[in-house]
Amino acid sequence: MSIPEPSASEPSADAAPTPEPSAAARQRWRLVLACGPDASGRSGRDQTDSWEAALESSGLPAFRPAGRAHARVAFGPPLPLGIAAEAELADILLTELEPAWRVREGLAACLPDGWRLVDLYDMWLGAPALAGQVAAADYRIDLGVADADAIGAAAAALLKAERLPRERPKGGTIVRYDLRPLLADIRVVDDGPPVVVVARTRFLPDLGTGRPAEVVAALEDVIGAPLVIGPIVRERLLLAEDLERERQERGPVPGLPHSPERAD
Repeated sequence: MSIPEPSASEPSADAAPTPEPSAAARQRWRLVLACGPDASGRSGRDQTDSWEAALESSGLPAFRPAGRAHARVAFGPPLPLGIAAEAELADILLTELEPAWRVREGLAACLPDGWRLVDLYDMWLGAPALAGQVAAADYRIDLGVADADAIGAAAAALLKAERLPRERPKGGTIVRYDLRPLLADIRVVDDGPPVVVVARTRFLPDLGTGRPAEVVAALEDVIGAPLVIGPIVRERLLLAEDLERERQERGPVPGLPHSPERAD
């Protein structure tokens, strides 16, 4: 006897259940997060999965977008592997209005390994997506025992340069690009030892992103000697509004974008 195939109105028992529709989002929280280098060493997908699982287990009324089985955590630009962070940003949506203490307690009890909740802010629900608002990042780079004066002079030379041609491997090929529009600032903040520099790199949709290791490589080219890179920390992410506020307070940041060559 033949077994009838399941009809469109009678899904197979092996089919994944359709997620229950979520209530509408009513609140948006922006999280400020810190993590060690081990936590940033996970792939972007693994990191997202661990955070979504944490949000699901927090007991908070998390919003689930249509067609998704889990709540969503929206991060800013990915954190480079092996780099610690002091103020990463992430957004979550809730279906009920919750006080800050309740959100803090719910998340603190189930944070993924290696992460810490620094602060959180109740955001306007209709604000633009976080990823598109992040414009720059500040990195603190340990350069070990080095000549602070030589590094300071090299940093000044990078900021005065009109172009900083670099090469980056990508997919088995070499991509040539200009680092200069991606480097907003660099300066020595501790003469050491260890010598510590802070570099601000930009996120530009048409040019790519600046990476701290490539900034150090540019310093090496100017100095003419290798530098030993120690721990790197992403101190904070800056939104477009943060940069605009700085421009109004201190004037334009050096190094306006000027090259069509992408870095990634």
